[in-house]
Amino acid sequence: MSLDTVLSKIDDTLPEATARLMDLLRIPSISTDPAFKGDCDRAADWLVAELQGLGFEASKRPTPGHPMVVAHSRGEGPHLLFYGHYDVQPVDPLSLWDRDPFDPEIQDGPRGKLIRARGASDDKGQLMTFVEACRAWKAVHGALPGNLTLFFEGEEESGSPSLIPFMKENAAELTSDIALICDTGLFESTVPAIVTMLRGLLGEELTIRGPSKDLHSGMYGGAAMNPIRVLSKIIASLHDENGRITVPQFYDGVPELPDAVRAQWQNLAFDHAKFLNDVGLSEPAGEKDRTPLEMIWSRPTCEVNGIWGGYTGDGFKTVLPSEAHAKISFRLVGQQDPLAIRENFRAHVRSLLPPDCTVEFHGHGASPAGMMEIADPAFEKARGALTAEWGRPASYVGCGGSIPIAGYFKSILGMDAMLIGFGRDDDQIHSPNEKYDVESFHKGIRSWARILAALA
Repeated sequence: MSLDTVLSKIDDTLPEATARLMDLLRIPSISTDPAFKGDCDRAADWLVAELQGLGFEASKRPTPGHPMVVAHSRGEGPHLLFYGHYDVQPVDPLSLWDRDPFDPEIQDGPRGKLIRARGASDDKGQLMTFVEACRAWKAVHGALPGNLTLFFEGEEESGSPSLIPFMKENAAELTSDIALICDTGLFESTVPAIVTMLRGLLGEELTIRGPSKDLHSGMYGGAAMNPIRVLSKIIASLHDENGRITVPQFYDGVPELPDAVRAQWQNLAFDHAKFLNDVGLSEPAGEKDRTPLEMIWSRPTCEVNGIWGGYTGDGFKTVLPSEAHAKISFRLVGQQDPLAIRENFRAHVRSLLPPDCTVEFHGHGASPAGMMEIADPAFEKARGALTAEWGRPASYVGCGGSIPIAGYFKSILGMDAMLIGFGRDDDQIHSPNEKYDVESFHKGIRSWARILAALA
Protein backbone atom coordinates (compact mmCIF):
# COMPACT_ATOMS: atom_id res chain seq x y z
CA MET A 1 0.00 0.00 0.00
CA SER A 2 1.36 3.41 -1.01
CA LEU A 3 1.93 6.66 0.80
CA ASP A 4 -0.99 8.07 -1.21
CA THR A 5 -3.33 5.69 0.64
CA VAL A 6 -2.07 7.01 3.99
CA LEU A 7 -2.51 10.61 2.84
CA SER A 8 -6.05 9.86 1.68
CA LYS A 9 -6.79 8.32 5.08
CA ILE A 10 -5.57 11.51 6.76
CA ASP A 11 -7.83 13.61 4.54
CA ASP A 12 -10.86 11.40 5.18
CA THR A 13 -10.43 11.32 8.97
CA LEU A 14 -9.50 14.97 9.58
CA PRO A 15 -12.75 15.71 11.47
CA GLU A 16 -12.06 12.86 13.91
CA ALA A 17 -8.43 13.96 14.34
CA THR A 18 -9.56 17.53 15.01
CA ALA A 19 -12.06 16.32 17.60
CA ARG A 20 -9.32 14.44 19.45
CA LEU A 21 -7.16 17.55 19.49
CA MET A 22 -10.08 19.53 20.89
CA ASP A 23 -10.42 16.97 23.71
CA LEU A 24 -6.76 17.48 24.65
CA LEU A 25 -7.13 21.27 24.44
CA ARG A 26 -9.93 21.16 27.01
CA ILE A 27 -7.44 20.01 29.67
CA PRO A 28 -5.92 23.15 31.34
CA SER A 29 -2.40 21.72 31.71
CA ILE A 30 -0.70 24.93 32.91
CA SER A 31 2.65 23.76 34.27
CA THR A 32 3.69 26.96 36.03
CA ASP A 33 0.72 27.08 38.43
CA PRO A 34 0.54 24.43 41.20
CA ALA A 35 -3.25 24.74 41.12
CA PHE A 36 -3.20 22.90 37.78
CA LYS A 37 -0.97 20.00 38.81
CA GLY A 38 -3.89 17.58 38.61
CA ASP A 39 -4.71 18.80 35.11
CA CYS A 40 -1.13 18.21 33.98
CA ASP A 41 -1.44 14.65 35.29
CA ARG A 42 -4.74 14.32 33.44
CA ALA A 43 -3.19 15.48 30.15
CA ALA A 44 -0.38 12.93 30.56
CA ASP A 45 -2.94 10.18 31.27
CA TRP A 46 -4.94 11.22 28.20
CA LEU A 47 -1.86 10.90 25.99
CA VAL A 48 -0.87 7.54 27.48
CA ALA A 49 -4.35 6.17 26.80
CA GLU A 50 -4.33 7.44 23.20
CA LEU A 51 -0.88 5.99 22.50
CA GLN A 52 -1.70 2.65 24.09
CA GLY A 53 -4.83 2.53 21.95
CA LEU A 54 -2.62 2.91 18.88
CA GLY A 55 -0.40 0.02 19.94
CA PHE A 56 2.48 1.91 21.54
CA GLU A 57 4.08 0.66 24.75
CA ALA A 58 3.25 3.88 26.58
CA SER A 59 3.60 4.94 30.20
CA LYS A 60 3.48 8.00 32.45
CA ARG A 61 6.83 8.53 34.18
CA PRO A 62 6.94 10.45 37.49
CA THR A 63 9.38 13.32 38.06
CA PRO A 64 9.74 15.77 40.98
CA GLY A 65 7.47 18.02 38.90
CA HIS A 66 5.03 17.06 36.18
CA PRO A 67 5.23 13.61 34.56
CA MET A 68 6.88 12.64 31.30
CA VAL A 69 5.13 10.43 28.76
CA VAL A 70 7.33 7.87 27.00
CA ALA A 71 6.11 5.46 24.33
CA HIS A 72 7.82 2.92 22.08
CA SER A 73 6.98 1.03 18.93
CA ARG A 74 9.60 -1.54 17.97
CA GLY A 75 10.16 -2.01 14.28
CA GLU A 76 12.63 -2.00 11.42
CA GLY A 77 14.67 0.94 10.22
CA PRO A 78 16.36 3.85 11.99
CA HIS A 79 15.31 4.64 15.54
CA LEU A 80 13.41 7.95 15.48
CA LEU A 81 12.51 9.91 18.61
CA PHE A 82 9.68 12.45 18.45
CA TYR A 83 9.50 15.17 21.13
CA GLY A 84 6.69 17.53 22.05
CA HIS A 85 5.25 19.08 25.20
CA TYR A 86 1.72 18.85 26.56
CA ASP A 87 1.90 21.72 29.06
CA VAL A 88 0.74 25.21 28.15
CA GLN A 89 1.31 28.81 29.14
CA PRO A 90 -0.91 30.60 31.70
CA VAL A 91 -3.85 32.45 30.17
CA ASP A 92 -3.55 35.79 32.00
CA PRO A 93 -4.90 38.33 31.36
CA LEU A 94 -8.11 36.38 30.94
CA SER A 95 -10.05 39.56 30.13
CA LEU A 96 -8.26 39.81 26.77
CA TRP A 97 -9.54 36.44 25.57
CA ASP A 98 -12.61 36.44 23.34
CA ARG A 99 -13.75 33.13 24.85
CA ASP A 100 -12.79 30.53 27.47
CA PRO A 101 -9.16 29.55 26.62
CA PHE A 102 -9.94 25.91 27.42
CA ASP A 103 -13.18 25.71 25.47
CA PRO A 104 -11.74 25.23 21.98
CA GLU A 105 -13.74 26.36 18.98
CA ILE A 106 -13.41 26.13 15.21
CA GLN A 107 -13.61 29.64 13.80
CA ASP A 108 -13.27 31.35 10.43
CA GLY A 109 -9.90 33.00 9.84
CA PRO A 110 -8.07 34.87 7.06
CA ARG A 111 -6.70 31.60 5.61
CA GLY A 112 -9.73 29.41 6.31
CA LYS A 113 -10.76 27.54 9.43
CA LEU A 114 -8.73 27.82 12.63
CA ILE A 115 -8.76 26.27 16.11
CA ARG A 116 -8.93 28.86 18.90
CA ALA A 117 -7.67 27.72 22.34
CA ARG A 118 -4.68 27.88 24.67
CA GLY A 119 -2.15 25.31 23.48
CA ALA A 120 -3.68 25.01 20.01
CA SER A 121 -0.34 25.88 18.41
CA ASP A 122 2.09 25.66 21.34
CA ASP A 123 2.34 22.74 21.50
CA LYS A 124 -0.68 20.42 21.59
CA GLY A 125 -1.69 20.98 17.99
CA GLN A 126 1.87 20.43 16.81
CA LEU A 127 2.33 17.36 19.03
CA MET A 128 -0.87 15.78 17.74
CA THR A 129 0.18 16.15 14.08
CA PHE A 130 2.69 13.36 14.66
CA VAL A 131 0.32 11.19 16.70
CA GLU A 132 -2.35 11.45 14.00
CA ALA A 133 0.17 10.61 11.27
CA CYS A 134 0.99 7.43 13.18
CA ARG A 135 -2.73 6.69 13.54
CA ALA A 136 -3.37 6.97 9.80
CA TRP A 137 -0.28 4.91 9.01
CA LYS A 138 -1.46 2.09 11.26
CA ALA A 139 -4.99 2.21 9.87
CA VAL A 140 -3.60 1.64 6.37
CA HIS A 141 -0.65 -0.67 7.06
CA GLY A 142 -1.86 -2.49 10.15
CA ALA A 143 1.28 -1.52 12.06
CA LEU A 144 2.99 1.61 13.32
CA PRO A 145 5.75 3.06 11.14
CA GLY A 146 9.28 1.86 11.85
CA ASN A 147 11.15 2.05 15.12
CA LEU A 148 9.70 4.94 17.13
CA THR A 149 10.04 6.53 20.56
CA LEU A 150 7.66 9.31 21.58
CA PHE A 151 8.77 11.61 24.39
CA PHE A 152 6.30 14.18 25.73
CA GLU A 153 7.25 16.67 28.44
CA GLY A 154 4.99 18.46 30.92
CA GLU A 155 7.28 21.30 32.09
CA GLU A 156 8.55 23.00 28.92
CA GLU A 157 6.64 26.20 29.65
CA SER A 158 8.03 26.36 33.20
CA GLY A 159 11.75 25.97 32.46
CA SER A 160 11.96 22.14 32.22
CA PRO A 161 13.42 21.62 35.72
CA SER A 162 12.99 17.83 35.55
CA LEU A 163 14.12 17.37 31.96
CA ILE A 164 17.91 17.06 32.27
CA PRO A 165 17.85 14.64 35.23
CA PHE A 166 15.22 12.51 33.47
CA MET A 167 17.19 12.40 30.22
CA LYS A 168 20.37 11.42 32.04
CA GLU A 169 18.64 8.72 34.08
CA ASN A 170 16.95 7.29 30.97
CA ALA A 171 19.65 7.96 28.38
CA ALA A 172 19.85 4.35 27.15
CA GLU A 173 16.11 4.23 26.53
CA LEU A 174 15.86 7.63 24.84
CA THR A 175 18.99 7.61 22.68
CA SER A 176 17.99 7.27 19.03
CA ASP A 177 19.43 7.86 15.60
CA ILE A 178 17.82 11.28 15.34
CA ALA A 179 15.25 13.38 17.20
CA LEU A 180 12.24 15.06 15.60
CA ILE A 181 10.85 18.15 17.35
CA CYS A 182 7.58 19.84 16.43
CA ASP A 183 7.59 23.20 18.22
CA THR A 184 8.53 25.66 15.46
CA GLY A 185 6.78 27.14 12.44
CA LEU A 186 6.69 27.92 8.75
CA PHE A 187 8.98 30.69 7.54
CA GLU A 188 6.88 33.83 7.15
CA SER A 189 3.81 31.58 7.55
CA THR A 190 4.23 30.02 4.09
CA VAL A 191 7.57 28.26 3.54
CA PRO A 192 8.14 24.80 5.09
CA ALA A 193 11.33 24.84 7.09
CA ILE A 194 13.76 22.72 9.08
CA VAL A 195 15.54 24.66 11.82
CA THR A 196 19.20 23.70 11.82
CA MET A 197 20.70 26.54 13.87
CA LEU A 198 19.64 27.57 17.36
CA ARG A 199 21.28 30.38 19.25
CA GLY A 200 22.47 29.82 22.79
CA LEU A 201 21.85 32.28 25.60
CA LEU A 202 23.98 33.89 28.30
CA GLY A 203 22.49 36.29 30.84
CA GLU A 204 24.42 38.70 33.06
CA GLU A 205 23.24 41.20 35.66
CA LEU A 206 25.69 43.77 37.02
CA THR A 207 25.59 46.35 39.77
CA ILE A 208 28.06 49.24 39.80
CA ARG A 209 28.56 50.78 43.26
CA GLY A 210 30.20 54.13 43.97
CA PRO A 211 29.54 56.36 47.01
CA SER A 212 28.34 54.81 50.24
CA LYS A 213 24.91 56.47 49.89
CA ASP A 214 22.86 58.56 47.49
CA LEU A 215 24.24 62.11 47.30
CA HIS A 216 22.91 65.62 46.66
CA SER A 217 24.00 66.42 43.10
CA GLY A 218 24.51 70.08 43.95
CA MET A 219 26.87 69.33 46.84
CA TYR A 220 28.73 66.38 45.27
CA GLY A 221 28.11 66.63 41.52
CA GLY A 222 31.37 66.80 39.60
CA ALA A 223 33.50 65.75 42.55
CA ALA A 224 31.90 62.33 43.15
CA MET A 225 31.85 59.54 40.56
CA ASN A 226 28.33 58.71 39.38
CA PRO A 227 27.76 54.93 38.93
CA ILE A 228 25.25 55.59 36.14
CA ARG A 229 27.95 57.44 34.23
CA VAL A 230 30.29 54.47 34.71
CA LEU A 231 27.64 51.99 33.64
CA SER A 232 26.77 54.08 30.57
CA LYS A 233 30.40 54.06 29.49
CA ILE A 234 30.59 50.29 29.93
CA ILE A 235 27.45 49.71 27.89
CA ALA A 236 28.59 52.10 25.16
CA SER A 237 31.87 50.18 24.91
CA LEU A 238 30.23 46.84 24.05
CA HIS A 239 29.81 47.62 20.31
CA ASP A 240 32.04 49.39 17.83
CA GLU A 241 30.89 51.75 15.07
CA ASN A 242 30.24 48.79 12.74
CA GLY A 243 28.04 46.94 15.17
CA ARG A 244 30.62 44.34 16.15
CA ILE A 245 30.81 43.25 19.78
CA THR A 246 34.02 44.27 21.51
CA VAL A 247 34.23 41.77 24.38
CA PRO A 248 37.69 40.11 24.02
CA GLN A 249 37.66 36.74 22.21
CA PHE A 250 33.90 37.07 21.75
CA TYR A 251 33.94 35.74 18.18
CA ASP A 252 35.97 32.63 18.98
CA GLY A 253 33.95 29.68 17.66
CA VAL A 254 31.65 31.73 15.40
CA PRO A 255 31.44 29.91 12.03
CA GLU A 256 30.83 31.38 8.61
CA LEU A 257 27.56 30.44 6.97
CA PRO A 258 27.92 27.56 4.45
CA ASP A 259 27.44 28.70 0.85
CA ALA A 260 24.57 26.27 0.24
CA VAL A 261 22.66 27.54 3.26
CA ARG A 262 23.40 31.16 2.36
CA ALA A 263 21.91 30.54 -1.10
CA GLN A 264 18.75 29.05 0.44
CA TRP A 265 18.34 32.05 2.69
CA GLN A 266 18.75 34.44 -0.23
CA ASN A 267 16.03 32.54 -2.11
CA LEU A 268 13.64 33.19 0.78
CA ALA A 269 13.58 36.85 -0.31
CA PHE A 270 13.17 37.98 3.28
CA ASP A 271 11.57 41.44 3.40
CA HIS A 272 13.63 42.96 6.19
CA ALA A 273 12.13 46.40 5.61
CA LYS A 274 8.65 45.10 6.39
CA PHE A 275 10.05 43.04 9.29
CA LEU A 276 11.40 46.23 10.87
CA ASN A 277 8.56 48.52 9.76
CA ASP A 278 6.08 46.26 11.56
CA VAL A 279 7.68 47.34 14.86
CA GLY A 280 8.25 50.99 13.95
CA LEU A 281 11.88 50.69 12.78
CA SER A 282 13.61 51.15 9.45
CA GLU A 283 17.36 50.38 9.60
CA PRO A 284 19.16 47.16 10.67
CA ALA A 285 21.32 47.89 13.72
CA GLY A 286 23.66 44.88 13.82
CA GLU A 287 26.94 44.13 12.08
CA LYS A 288 27.02 46.25 8.95
CA ASP A 289 28.54 43.55 6.74
CA ARG A 290 25.75 41.03 7.48
CA THR A 291 22.27 40.60 6.06
CA PRO A 292 19.32 40.89 8.44
CA LEU A 293 18.59 37.14 8.23
CA GLU A 294 22.20 36.42 9.16
CA MET A 295 21.91 38.83 12.07
CA ILE A 296 18.91 37.07 13.62
CA TRP A 297 19.76 33.46 12.73
CA SER A 298 23.51 32.91 12.52
CA ARG A 299 25.28 35.81 14.23
CA PRO A 300 25.81 36.41 17.97
CA THR A 301 24.40 39.42 19.80
CA CYS A 302 24.89 41.53 22.88
CA GLU A 303 21.80 43.39 24.06
CA VAL A 304 20.89 45.50 27.10
CA ASN A 305 17.58 44.16 28.42
CA GLY A 306 17.19 46.52 31.35
CA ILE A 307 18.97 49.44 33.02
CA TRP A 308 18.09 51.35 36.18
CA GLY A 309 19.49 53.52 38.95
CA GLY A 310 18.85 56.75 40.81
CA TYR A 311 15.42 58.35 40.98
CA THR A 312 12.89 57.14 38.40
CA GLY A 313 9.59 58.21 40.00
CA ASP A 314 7.30 61.07 39.09
CA GLY A 315 8.70 64.57 39.16
CA PHE A 316 12.39 65.25 39.58
CA LYS A 317 14.96 64.51 42.27
CA THR A 318 18.53 65.78 41.92
CA VAL A 319 20.15 62.69 43.36
CA LEU A 320 23.55 61.25 42.59
CA PRO A 321 22.88 57.50 43.05
CA SER A 322 25.12 55.11 44.92
CA GLU A 323 24.30 52.22 42.58
CA ALA A 324 23.47 51.54 38.93
CA HIS A 325 22.22 48.27 37.46
CA ALA A 326 21.86 46.57 34.09
CA LYS A 327 20.78 43.24 32.66
CA ILE A 328 22.65 42.16 29.54
CA SER A 329 22.07 39.09 27.39
CA PHE A 330 24.18 37.43 24.72
CA ARG A 331 22.73 35.21 22.00
CA LEU A 332 25.42 32.75 20.98
CA VAL A 333 26.10 30.72 17.84
CA GLY A 334 28.35 27.93 16.63
CA GLN A 335 30.93 26.77 19.15
CA GLN A 336 30.96 29.88 21.32
CA ASP A 337 31.66 28.95 24.94
CA PRO A 338 29.16 30.76 27.20
CA LEU A 339 31.31 30.33 30.31
CA ALA A 340 34.40 31.75 28.60
CA ILE A 341 32.35 34.69 27.31
CA ARG A 342 31.04 35.30 30.82
CA GLU A 343 34.57 35.54 32.20
CA ASN A 344 35.76 37.73 29.32
CA PHE A 345 32.76 40.04 29.69
CA ARG A 346 33.35 40.42 33.41
CA ALA A 347 37.04 41.13 32.85
CA HIS A 348 36.09 43.74 30.24
CA VAL A 349 33.74 45.46 32.71
CA ARG A 350 36.35 45.46 35.49
CA SER A 351 38.91 47.00 33.14
CA LEU A 352 36.64 50.04 32.72
CA LEU A 353 35.99 50.68 36.42
CA PRO A 354 37.43 53.93 37.76
CA PRO A 355 38.79 54.25 41.30
CA ASP A 356 36.13 54.23 44.04
CA CYS A 357 33.77 52.01 42.01
CA THR A 358 33.16 48.29 42.38
CA VAL A 359 31.07 45.80 40.46
CA GLU A 360 28.99 42.80 41.47
CA PHE A 361 27.82 40.22 38.91
CA HIS A 362 24.92 37.80 38.95
CA GLY A 363 24.64 35.19 36.19
CA HIS A 364 21.30 34.20 34.65
CA GLY A 365 21.91 30.99 32.75
CA ALA A 366 24.53 29.95 30.22
CA SER A 367 23.53 27.60 27.39
CA PRO A 368 25.49 26.97 24.18
CA ALA A 369 24.14 27.21 20.66
CA GLY A 370 22.95 24.22 18.67
CA MET A 371 24.02 23.36 15.12
CA MET A 372 22.62 20.33 13.34
CA GLU A 373 24.66 18.14 10.99
CA ILE A 374 22.69 18.53 7.78
CA ALA A 375 25.12 16.20 6.03
CA ASP A 376 23.05 13.39 7.57
CA PRO A 377 20.93 12.09 4.62
CA ALA A 378 17.86 12.18 6.87
CA PHE A 379 17.79 15.97 6.58
CA GLU A 380 17.55 15.99 2.79
CA LYS A 381 14.93 13.23 2.87
CA ALA A 382 12.82 15.26 5.28
CA ARG A 383 13.31 18.43 3.24
CA GLY A 384 12.15 16.60 0.12
CA ALA A 385 9.06 15.32 1.94
CA LEU A 386 8.14 18.83 3.12
CA THR A 387 8.67 20.24 -0.37
CA ALA A 388 6.34 17.60 -1.82
CA GLU A 389 3.59 18.38 0.71
CA TRP A 390 3.67 22.17 0.67
CA GLY A 391 4.38 22.66 -3.05
CA ARG A 392 7.32 24.97 -2.57
CA PRO A 393 10.98 24.28 -1.73
CA ALA A 394 11.55 23.66 1.96
CA SER A 395 14.52 25.48 3.46
CA TYR A 396 17.05 25.00 6.21
CA VAL A 397 16.63 28.02 8.46
CA GLY A 398 18.01 29.40 11.67
CA CYS A 399 16.18 30.40 14.82
CA GLY A 400 16.97 33.62 16.61
CA GLY A 401 15.70 32.26 19.90
CA SER A 402 16.86 29.34 22.00
CA ILE A 403 15.20 25.91 22.17
CA PRO A 404 17.15 24.11 24.90
CA ILE A 405 15.75 20.62 24.23
CA ALA A 406 17.60 20.40 20.91
CA GLY A 407 20.87 21.17 22.65
CA TYR A 408 20.13 18.61 25.37
CA PHE A 409 19.56 15.90 22.78
CA LYS A 410 23.04 16.67 21.47
CA SER A 411 24.90 17.18 24.76
CA ILE A 412 23.20 14.43 26.80
CA LEU A 413 22.21 11.83 24.21
CA GLY A 414 24.70 12.61 21.44
CA MET A 415 22.10 12.91 18.69
CA ASP A 416 21.06 15.65 16.28
CA ALA A 417 17.52 16.96 16.05
CA MET A 418 15.33 18.12 13.21
CA LEU A 419 13.01 20.93 14.26
CA ILE A 420 10.01 20.89 11.96
CA GLY A 421 6.84 22.77 12.79
CA PHE A 422 3.77 24.20 11.14
CA GLY A 423 2.93 27.22 13.30
CA ARG A 424 2.33 30.59 11.73
CA ASP A 425 3.49 34.05 12.72
CA ASP A 426 -0.02 35.11 13.78
CA ASP A 427 -0.72 32.09 16.02
CA GLN A 428 -0.38 34.32 19.12
CA ILE A 429 1.42 31.71 21.15
CA HIS A 430 1.89 32.77 24.81
CA SER A 431 -0.71 35.49 24.19
CA PRO A 432 -4.48 35.77 24.49
CA ASN A 433 -6.57 34.19 21.70
CA GLU A 434 -3.95 31.66 20.64
CA LYS A 435 -4.93 29.71 17.53
CA TYR A 436 -3.73 27.05 15.08
CA ASP A 437 -4.86 26.99 11.47
CA VAL A 438 -6.73 23.83 10.51
CA GLU A 439 -4.56 23.81 7.39
CA SER A 440 -1.44 23.72 9.58
CA PHE A 441 -2.89 20.80 11.53
CA HIS A 442 -4.02 18.95 8.39
CA LYS A 443 -0.88 19.49 6.32
CA GLY A 444 1.26 18.93 9.42
CA ILE A 445 -0.18 15.42 9.74
CA ARG A 446 0.39 14.81 6.03
CA SER A 447 3.95 16.17 6.31
CA TRP A 448 4.86 13.74 9.11
CA ALA A 449 3.39 10.86 7.11
CA ARG A 450 5.62 11.80 4.19
CA ILE A 451 8.66 12.19 6.46
CA LEU A 452 8.01 8.82 8.12
CA ALA A 453 7.75 7.22 4.71
CA ALA A 454 11.07 8.79 3.71
CA LEU A 455 12.93 7.93 6.92
CA ALA A 456 11.36 4.75 8.27
